[in-house]
Amino acid sequence: MSHDRFFRREMSRRDFLWLSGIAGAAVTLPQLSGCATDPITGQQVLVGLSEQDEIGIDRKHSPQQFSSDYGAVQDAELNRYVNDIELSLAKNTHRPDVPYSARVVNANYINAYTFPGGSMACTRGIMLDMDSEDELAALLGHETGHVNARHSAKQAGRTMMAQVGATAVNVAVAMSDYRGAAPLANIATQVGASALLAGYSRADERQADALGMEYMTRAGYNPDGMVNLMDMLRSQHKEKPSLLQTMFSSHPMSDERYATAEREALDTYGSLRNKKLSRERYMDHTAGLRKLAPAIKSQQEGESLMAKKSLDDAETRFAQSLKVAPDDYCGNVLMGKCLLAQKQYADADRHFARAAEVYPGEGQAMYQRGVSKLALGRAPEALAAFNAYDRVLPGNPTTLFLKGVAYETMQDKRAASQHYAAYIRSGSKDAQAQFAFQRLQAWGVVK
Repeated sequence: MSHDRFFRREMSRRDFLWLSGIAGAAVTLPQLSGCATDPITGQQVLVGLSEQDEIGIDRKHSPQQFSSDYGAVQDAELNRYVNDIELSLAKNTHRPDVPYSARVVNANYINAYTFPGGSMACTRGIMLDMDSEDELAALLGHETGHVNARHSAKQAGRTMMAQVGATAVNVAVAMSDYRGAAPLANIATQVGASALLAGYSRADERQADALGMEYMTRAGYNPDGMVNLMDMLRSQHKEKPSLLQTMFSSHPMSDERYATAEREALDTYGSLRNKKLSRERYMDHTAGLRKLAPAIKSQQEGESLMAKKSLDDAETRFAQSLKVAPDDYCGNVLMGKCLLAQKQYADADRHFARAAEVYPGEGQAMYQRGVSKLALGRAPEALAAFNAYDRVLPGNPTTLFLKGVAYETMQDKRAASQHYAAYIRSGSKDAQAQFAFQRLQAWGVVK
């Protein structure tokens, strides 16, 4: 980013893509612990996080991730339904006392994930592609398997052997062998940067598959739910690879994992396969979401086009989605981001304002309004928006930098220098940190 670009209002498209993404809070690694008992095998293993560490990291970082995915859907009954299924699974696990919770988030890509303390999310994209409650139970069961096997803690322990503190926070990406590839085009419309995604081993994924099937069948579900889920993901990867890039960035859904699920359903859980799949109940609870399917499809296409930098075509798709669902929060935020990248600041601001009206408690629209106000040269309004965002979702260092820009625009160099310095202290080492450091040097704050 050029030194004076913010103030000449000549930001590049890349600058605005960075601004419109929500950069995550800096991760503070807790004191790494030593050995603990594996809850699955009963054996002593080297771990990096205590259970309380896992829960603490979860509570600190999961809200940022959920907001990066446009918040939980505004359908209380659907969220209650998904959470109730997770709690029914949790009672039958090796770690029933973990504070599990689950919700559906407004993101359109196909995925689900968990934080190490049991906070889970399914995207509305994957909810539309499942056909039964049994598949949902399989998906949540897989995530619950990652939590129970303490894959995050074990990975932190392995990392500790090489370099203490490198990667201790992990999000278990559903049904994947994800190995840490960056989000598409740094737009933050896939997985947000507020959480560090885990790269689990194939062995971890297989164990989560096995535990997921064990937990779902204990809760009374048909094991064919796992088989059907695997088959759906395998098919979607061939038909819509871009929507599953986050899940399968390193390894596509393997035929081997599908075959294992099918074999386990037949051999180990064969007596449970005659149970009727819970399709009607699933369809009833997702009826409201399914009404939005055409809008969600248009948004999926728009996000793919944005990743390819085809912004005009992406805008067309987002416009189509808003014709179907004009009050869709995600649709308005996506349209605003697309317009912002095209430097149509006033129009972008109107969409962010509409999103904030539709979902007043969700943080991303507040953040994006701050960006659009900054682009429009309305620094006091930008500052107010960032302050509102911080009250809802504290801990995002990016707002420190943007507040610094706002204060400098308002000719308050003292406040600007304080915020720039705080951004640098957060550990950020990107172009924005360089910009901030150059400002502090120019003002004589640092040498």
